[in-house]
Amino acid sequence: MPADDSAPDPLRHRLHQIIFEADTRAGKAFDTILLVLILASVGVVALDSSAAIRAQYGPILLLLEWVFTFLFTVEYVLRLYSVARPLAYARSFFGIVDVLAILPSFVSLVIPGTQSLLVIRILRLLRVFRVFKLSHYLDESRQLGVALEASRRKILIFLFTVLTLVVIVGAMMHVVEGPEHGFTSIPISMYWAVVTLTTVGYGDISPQTPLGRFLATLVMLMGYGIIAVPTGIVSAEISRSVRGAISTRACPHCLTEGHQPEANFCLTCGEALRAPAHRDATETTPSQVDAQPSG
Repeated sequence: MPADDSAPDPLRHRLHQIIFEADTRAGKAFDTILLVLILASVGVVALDSSAAIRAQYGPILLLLEWVFTFLFTVEYVLRLYSVARPLAYARSFFGIVDVLAILPSFVSLVIPGTQSLLVIRILRLLRVFRVFKLSHYLDESRQLGVALEASRRKILIFLFTVLTLVVIVGAMMHVVEGPEHGFTSIPISMYWAVVTLTTVGYGDISPQTPLGRFLATLVMLMGYGIIAVPTGIVSAEISRSVRGAISTRACPHCLTEGHQPEANFCLTCGEALRAPAHRDATETTPSQVDAQPSG
């Protein structure tokens, strides 16, 4: 009897809840284990970058690397299996990161020749991309992303204002100090303005005239105020974003995350969200509260 494509697959549904969501005890355990594996694999890459450690523990590090490669390969396959559109996940940012986390190990098997070892070493560095997968499991990263997106236009206007100020100050310093004091051109003077305005102060170029030093003092004082502006913009947006709680449920159709706890449909594609099963006994969602009969 042919399988009904419209019927939900319990195994796929369960895997999606465990892998992509963290509202269940199993999902939290999966995230914790994967987090430990990611940190351990990045640690192996860091240790393997040392020639002395590689010379003494090379075989052990190689074995550990292949163990991590196997585990991450299994994880990647399960992710593709558990989503409704595997190709969409494979082309997403984290889908590409997953491939970069495992691809170098397999590529190193098919590149022969001693001279290719340098290429293999470069490919091994791609495994550090695994660390980007940590943001899968931090709710704060989602809030930060929302805050940065909301404050994008304000920050762009701020940067344009700073750039205008740098051009004006650079032109003035070129006129006041001149080539004899190192300000040989407006671009060089703009470089000095950026270094001074950001309070870095390399000291490779410095004003020598009283007027130039007075102007430099004003730029330094403005630098302290300018540094606080983008911080305040992002902080205000973060405070707004944390007011509304979000769940870790992910849409099985388009993989969108960050839904409200009481949401029944995806905020992007409108697909019905699957209610997480096997929640902790102590947890009660707003949707469950609404579903209780009144009176």
